[in-house]
Amino acid sequence: MKFFFRVVLGGLVLFTTVLVFGISGGIYWAHERYEKAGPLEEAVFVTISHGSSVYSISEILMYYGVIDLSSFSPVNIFVHISKVTGQDNKLKAGEYKFTPHISMKEVLDKLEKGDVYTRKVTVREGLTNYETGRLLLQQKDLEIESMRKYSEGRLLPETYSYVRGDSNADILERMAAAMDRVLYEAWENRAEGLPIKTKEEALILASIIEKETAVSSERKRVAGVFINRLRKGIALQSDPTVIYALTGGKPKNNGKGPLGRRLLTKDMGFDSPYNTYKYTGLPPTPIANPGKASIEAALNPEEHKYLYFVADGSGGHAFAKTLNEHNNNVAKWRKIRRQQKK
Repeated sequence: MKFFFRVVLGGLVLFTTVLVFGISGGIYWAHERYEKAGPLEEAVFVTISHGSSVYSISEILMYYGVIDLSSFSPVNIFVHISKVTGQDNKLKAGEYKFTPHISMKEVLDKLEKGDVYTRKVTVREGLTNYETGRLLLQQKDLEIESMRKYSEGRLLPETYSYVRGDSNADILERMAAAMDRVLYEAWENRAEGLPIKTKEEALILASIIEKETAVSSERKRVAGVFINRLRKGIALQSDPTVIYALTGGKPKNNGKGPLGRRLLTKDMGFDSPYNTYKYTGLPPTPIANPGKASIEAALNPEEHKYLYFVADGSGGHAFAKTLNEHNNNVAKWRKIRRQQKK
């Protein structure tokens, strides 16, 4: 009888030992599979829908080859470990980019963080609303929706990130909100004594500055010229305002300039409230969407006595305090242009 009990006890000990080693081995194997490099050979984009369970997510990941298919059912590892770590109910929807050989651990961490793949669109400074709308329509990954009409100049040029499912209308809404924030902050920090009475007037002037120079170091100086002219009641005489008057904010952009030709002397007589050669003061609305730097320049211009400026042939401008100085600068610029045409 004692021998029988010893045999049974020995069997239980052996069974328990094998079971413990089996479980330990299984845990080790599962952990090793969880952290090892995955089977993915090339980067792949995977979209996880809202409300997806960890089971359906695992099936999607298997389908795209992010996690492995084998007789050892590694999908169970993915599911079970997500439950053990508490990540199973924290996995976020969205489009993800999975890189080659990403591990299950890295996949779970990525899904928990919501590290979705973002795309970007850059809207450069100085585009009109019409040009901005066309640019967004060219983005293949943006959904196309009916776009709300915004006032000219009310969209902040910037680089915007977006994810799959966002629309052109979403980007425009964000641009408008960003412009409101930037304009408000710049207005609150404006210089004293400016002949600019409203935020809208600041935006109008900023749009002219934006179109007149692309040289960042010149913006405040150009702004100072226009401020001096406004104070003296002198017409701004800005070519970009005439171009806007002629195009209605819909430039041709065919490689030959916004008009498809050079701006001519006769154009300066075109009758439009936007023509700042014909009418003094600011035009009725902005002529483009100015960037943050141009808005800040309009509201904190450089203090000087310049009243004129013209291109200097180097990408910048030559500034003058008197008409005689300006005419000399114009003559130099015309000489440079003639030489460039040879």
